[in-house]
Amino acid sequence: MHLSKIRLRNFRRLVDAKIDLDEQISIFVGANNSGKTSVAQAMHLFLAGDRHRFAFHDISASKWSDVQAFENGDEGATLPEIVMDLWFSVNEADLHRVIDLLPSLNWEGTHVGVRIAFAPQNATDTLQRFRTRFEEEQQAAANVQVPEGSQPYIAPPRTLREFLEAELHREYEFRYYVLDVEQFNADFEQNVGYEPLELLREQGRTGRDIVGDLIKVDFLHAQRHLSDSAGGSRAEELSRHLSRYYARNLERHAEDHNALHALAVSEDQLNRHLAQVFEDTLGRLSQLGYPGFANPRLMIKSALNPATIMNSQDGTHVHYALNAENDDLTLPDKYNGLGFKNLIYMVVELLDLHAQWLAIEGDRPPLHLVFVEEPEAHLHAQLQQVFVNKVLDILAEEADEPQDFATQLILTTHSPHILYERGFTPIRYFRRENAGVAQTSKVLNLSEFYRKTEDPSRDFLERYLKLTHCDLFFADAAVLVEGNVERLLMPQMIKNAAPGLRSSYLSVLEIGGAFGHQFRTLIEFLGITTLIITDLDSVHFPPLEVGEEDDDELDEADDGADGEADEEQAAGGANRRKKKTCTPETADAETSNQMLIQWLPARRRIDELLALAAAAKGIQADENGLGAVRVTYPCTVQLNWNDETIERAGRTLEAAFAFENLDWTQNINNKDLNLRIRNPDNLADLAKRLHDKIHRDSFKKTDFALALLGKNPQDWTVPHYIAEGLQWLEEQLGVTEVQEHEQEQQPEAVQA
Repeated sequence: MHLSKIRLRNFRRLVDAKIDLDEQISIFVGANNSGKTSVAQAMHLFLAGDRHRFAFHDISASKWSDVQAFENGDEGATLPEIVMDLWFSVNEADLHRVIDLLPSLNWEGTHVGVRIAFAPQNATDTLQRFRTRFEEEQQAAANVQVPEGSQPYIAPPRTLREFLEAELHREYEFRYYVLDVEQFNADFEQNVGYEPLELLREQGRTGRDIVGDLIKVDFLHAQRHLSDSAGGSRAEELSRHLSRYYARNLERHAEDHNALHALAVSEDQLNRHLAQVFEDTLGRLSQLGYPGFANPRLMIKSALNPATIMNSQDGTHVHYALNAENDDLTLPDKYNGLGFKNLIYMVVELLDLHAQWLAIEGDRPPLHLVFVEEPEAHLHAQLQQVFVNKVLDILAEEADEPQDFATQLILTTHSPHILYERGFTPIRYFRRENAGVAQTSKVLNLSEFYRKTEDPSRDFLERYLKLTHCDLFFADAAVLVEGNVERLLMPQMIKNAAPGLRSSYLSVLEIGGAFGHQFRTLIEFLGITTLIITDLDSVHFPPLEVGEEDDDELDEADDGADGEADEEQAAGGANRRKKKTCTPETADAETSNQMLIQWLPARRRIDELLALAAAAKGIQADENGLGAVRVTYPCTVQLNWNDETIERAGRTLEAAFAFENLDWTQNINNKDLNLRIRNPDNLADLAKRLHDKIHRDSFKKTDFALALLGKNPQDWTVPHYIAEGLQWLEEQLGVTEVQEHEQEQQPEAVQA
């Protein structure tokens, strides 16, 4: 038995969120304020069943207007409810546990469901109580002196919303319903007109009792306060925590006679030592006739009992051995690193929670659900991977957990290293939609993406994310770049051309033109705003030379530095010639960039690519502001040098950069960029020789990027196509910063 689905409605930004859970471990990811932690808080609020813990602001902001509409008497208006549906996957062995949730004796299936609603006790009575209170408060405030010219004073609560902000716990109550899976479709949307059966108190058991008998929920929060300070209420020492763990599970260890024997021997030895040390002192005290009538003999004895030792702050301490072969060389736990201490702390805490669940007498809930919030806090990458790999194995080692009982973990995280270890299938991506009052989140199941995506794209994406520790799932937007040069230069280019993006969390992925299109399925599934910065990668088929035979292979000059051969060439053919790199202005030039061919803008010819307007290079965002994608690549610009003017487009970033910073790159002081051409015949010759130089094997692109980073960034211009793309992204995210020198910094592009 396990919890397979949670559906939350009208809870904070989770207006209608469906969350599929993995049988063992589910990982919640998403950008900040996407609703991950809200799921844990909702489970806590609903399963606690304490209506005092709910606040009006737990109701989704988009539903606040419903309160006003109900107060105004609008037709069909009702007060909002906060609703959580829980769906349990069960088998025949579990039926006796879920008998109260079976919709009928004829039930046959694998899922049982329960709905918990936090709803008005009686909306009409609530409205009447508000109006009565309103009148009483206005009468009480009738004598308030208002300065002349001021607005009349209206005493709170002025609106029904204000009334509910203070009285929600009195006006709302919990209701429990049995859900019939036959009345729901495959997506667990209920049929029109279906009214679930309410669970009423029966034989002393409430809906809260029934749900509590099925599931126990615990939380391990991110704020673990593992400081090394000696004092302060926030200091949380590992030794003290182990003491609590021992105390809570003392009864399970009471019959450890080996430990009791060791303590008895130690107690006897310590008593002898104390008698010797205090012999003179106690002898003198006996002369005073103290402490009373019988004049008994004073003794100092130890009380070595396990509970006292482990519960005492100073009774026992965790130490770390400095030498694996010598236990005498140790340090107290406070001298160990915070990360390792935190790892042990979390494991002990989980074992403690697990042990408390196992120790429940009578009808123990068969399901133990544990939320672990941001386990990466204080853990470096390797320890994060250790934790997520071993946590299930550690809990599974509890020998006294029966077969029909199960533990499920839910991790909320911002760590790509945790995703690295678990792959796609346990990921649940919380995608933010809309903004302001209409803000909401949708939860995407990456296991569904995994099933629907065919090889080789699926395997490529999963291996790529493992190799790069991808942070795509936590970003506000993605920037897919051609290669290492773009990745290295991107922070400075953003600072120069689109500084507003520095306030956003961008995931910059180096994907290359040959493989970038394989990200299409994942980008479209996530609906994340994406900018693609790539090269033109122009190639052509030159005439056959004398004695040359047809071939379908890519020329060595273009052997992967700029992309692989396109699908048509790779498939071969009877009369295919070698593709060779060429300048973009070459007649009949095509692109070998699979990103441009297979995704955006789905064009092959270079002249068509250069002629496209900006609108043709992207996909517009949907009604929720999601899924906007834009590709940008070198465009035709005007070159000016020695009173000559021509128009050219760079085949790659390096060429485009040289063209738009021509005088600067040709300066002798910048020869370390390796873009300087000696004694060109004219501007056309300069452009051609630049192209040839950049595409030689001797040209090191990374060296160019590193040399450029050493220059004053105010001396060079961001290539227009990159600046245009970054400014588009800045606008999409709503973080545009206007700079006075911006227009002077960026030259106008000329479309071919």
